[in-house]
Amino acid sequence: MGQQETADVDEVFRVETHGIDPIPDAERHGSAKDLFWLWFGSNLTFTYVINGALAVAFGLSFWQATAVVVIGGLSFFAISAAGLSGIRTGTATLVISRATFGVRGNFPAGVLNWVVSIGYTIVNTVVGTLALEVFFTEIGWQGGTVGRAVALLVTLALTFAVAMWGHATVQFAERWMAYVLAAGFGVLLLFVLPGTDTAAPAAAPGPSGWSLAFVVMLAGPFSYLPMPADYTRYLPRTTSLKSITWMGALGGFLSSVALGVAGVAAATQTDMTDAVAGAESLLPGWFQPLFLALVLGGSVTNSIITLYSSSLNLQVLGIPWSRARAIVISAAVTAAGSLAALFLTDFTTSLLSFLSLLIIVFAPWGGVFLADMLLRRCHYDADALHAGSAGAYWYRSGYHPAGITALLTGMTFAALTCDSELWTGPLVAPLGGADLTLLGSVVSGLTYGALTPRRVAAYAPAA
Repeated sequence: MGQQETADVDEVFRVETHGIDPIPDAERHGSAKDLFWLWFGSNLTFTYVINGALAVAFGLSFWQATAVVVIGGLSFFAISAAGLSGIRTGTATLVISRATFGVRGNFPAGVLNWVVSIGYTIVNTVVGTLALEVFFTEIGWQGGTVGRAVALLVTLALTFAVAMWGHATVQFAERWMAYVLAAGFGVLLLFVLPGTDTAAPAAAPGPSGWSLAFVVMLAGPFSYLPMPADYTRYLPRTTSLKSITWMGALGGFLSSVALGVAGVAAATQTDMTDAVAGAESLLPGWFQPLFLALVLGGSVTNSIITLYSSSLNLQVLGIPWSRARAIVISAAVTAAGSLAALFLTDFTTSLLSFLSLLIIVFAPWGGVFLADMLLRRCHYDADALHAGSAGAYWYRSGYHPAGITALLTGMTFAALTCDSELWTGPLVAPLGGADLTLLGSVVSGLTYGALTPRRVAAYAPAA
């Protein structure tokens, strides 16, 4: 297949025909730099401003909170590295994790990941809708319920249109929206940073303040763990693994840290209980409508990649539809959830509490997946990933004992040390209020390594 034909397979504004089926070598294209723009653009979201402000609310000083933001940004090295398996197999992350947990053992995490991706898409859609509604008000349209409905429709349309087209259009949109959003948020930093109060708080933060700040900062990046290979599966096999890791990590690090620091700085100057209103109060009047447009744009860029991955996720769960058709299910559920969140005020709080609780599952899941990937050196039997009971990853009745045991061990640790609105583990009080949920990933990874002392059988790509 020639280069022109290769470009025509996955091109901008043409509906992508591939789903979780392996991408043939002849149809691979792009470079590691594409990953920089994907992760940079998708993380230029106002959520990180909110997270930075929360770190200050937990009692941390400007410098302490900034340190947490930076450490949180470094987690994108793990997220980006999780995509290395995609270049070797040409398929999605939640297909590859069949090798870790078994074909059947992989199913529960697939269901929960779909719920998480839709939940975060709903949250981002609501944030974007509310920002657009305020924008309507500031330009003179008091739309009321109709205005909110129009704002929701616009936000959903922008997200769905890009995600429905598929991989090439997602990467194209993320790159060009990143240019605009980076310039806008750069101006925001120029207005917010000069007034920062760097003085230490009157009382030093306790273990609870530190741990909660880390959980808030790391929960977002951890939620990406089941999707990085979705965006590396089209890259040629000859692409450097080091460049893939660095480009993706650098993109996520720069955007998340810049906006996180903006949130920290803003919280030292004003009340950020309502983060959009708080940040807006620090800006000159002429920039406030543009700021609201930035909030909307950031919400859309983040929702695009979660909605796109959710369609691949549904195929992993056995939905016998094409990716483009499956995404309609995700879009419909997102629309329904967004309507509930916007018109039933307590729904948003309940949803956020539920999503925060799911870190009990996804921190340990990520630890096992990354440990397995390291043991295999990113080599898999690509055919066996799709072979079901006839393949090497069926293990014992569809379950991989080492993977399942390690996952349950990590989940148990995370549940015992979790401090959330819906659940407080019995070890939280003895630990001085510290929330160690995220260490469930370390526990699960080490457990998997102990249960798999020899190098997992690796499979070289077919000649």
